[in-house]
Amino acid sequence: MSGQDIAIVGAGPAGLMAAEVLADHGARVTVYDGRPSVGRKFLLAGRGGLNLTHSEDMERFLARYGDAAPRLRAAIEAFPPSAVRAWCEGLGQETFVGSSGRVFPKSFKASPLLRAWLRRLDAAGVRFALRHHWTGWDERGDVVFDAPERVTIRPDALILALGGASWPRLGSDGGWAEIMAKSGIAVSQLRPANCGFAANWSAVFRDRFDGHPLKGIALSFGGQSVRGEAIVTRDGLEGGGIYALSAPLREAIAASGEATLAIALRPDIAATEVQRALDAPRGKQSLANVLRKAVKLSPPAIGLLHEAALASSAKLSALSTTSLAGLINAVPIRLTAPAPLASAISTAGGVAFSEIDDNFMLWRRPGVFVAGEMLDWEAPTGGYLLQASFSTGAAAGRAALAWCRSHRSP
Repeated sequence: MSGQDIAIVGAGPAGLMAAEVLADHGARVTVYDGRPSVGRKFLLAGRGGLNLTHSEDMERFLARYGDAAPRLRAAIEAFPPSAVRAWCEGLGQETFVGSSGRVFPKSFKASPLLRAWLRRLDAAGVRFALRHHWTGWDERGDVVFDAPERVTIRPDALILALGGASWPRLGSDGGWAEIMAKSGIAVSQLRPANCGFAANWSAVFRDRFDGHPLKGIALSFGGQSVRGEAIVTRDGLEGGGIYALSAPLREAIAASGEATLAIALRPDIAATEVQRALDAPRGKQSLANVLRKAVKLSPPAIGLLHEAALASSAKLSALSTTSLAGLINAVPIRLTAPAPLASAISTAGGVAFSEIDDNFMLWRRPGVFVAGEMLDWEAPTGGYLLQASFSTGAAAGRAALAWCRSHRSP
């Protein structure tokens, strides 16, 4: 590969992985990024322990990507979760599998891994051009940056790994979508994924329980049910359980303006058992005390029951024990909007798979490859986001190498 210059736009996980693959095969690589430092969203992910990937079997793993799974399969199988763990440990960061099957570095931090990764890339000769904001192509097809003056390059191949549109202050602002559209490249609308949702709480519930967790619950919508937790916010709900259902909830709200989520507050206890506890003599105890002591509900869970009763113009104390027992494991919560894209964990939508070949190259721009969250896929939290970014970055790097070999001047 001596003599081949390959440019990468975007210094996140996908772009850096592409750079490593390319440099390992002797290409001259320059990574461009609009921000003054690299891996900013990667570092943010480290605040949650840096969930790198997941240990479940491959078929179940791939199913997490929904309709995009067939287009991501080859890339993930070529650089699977086991390869991610080996790569991480090769950088001096041991990994372990948590009780949920998620894979983390033992340090639970992103910064040591990123520092070791950048040292490796530097030793391999990878160059970085920061504060270079990509603005597209000029009339000759050269790649253009504002840095802050205009800079143009003509690499032998180009890899775009600009991320989605969540957390724009970290660099992934989705501005590339307009550039793509001007080039006739179809981009599915960028939408929030793994996000919270708005609910119309009463002022009393909002002020009392903002920031309180709902633990040990099950959440159901559209035939799907997940175990997890949620956090009450002033505006609605967020947290892992909500994130897992964010795609169907988002699409339902887009179609009809709202979605009703069902929350089971004691999912491991049958309604008949709950009713027996409610029917037991309570003496002078209030209903709140019975729910807290006999049914083992937390204060925010009890508050949620009051919200559901209020929404139906009823009082909780007026419900029969049969109705109350049923409500406890199917609390209906009306959700009215997803959280803004800027505050979502990740992005749905992106460059349509119809615009790229099996090697992630744009049909309309030969020699230009797309990787990472720019592509039209989404996945739940749990290691699937980083895994697909690593895998598609590596795949784009291999494809760029093959492209340069096939188009090398004699």
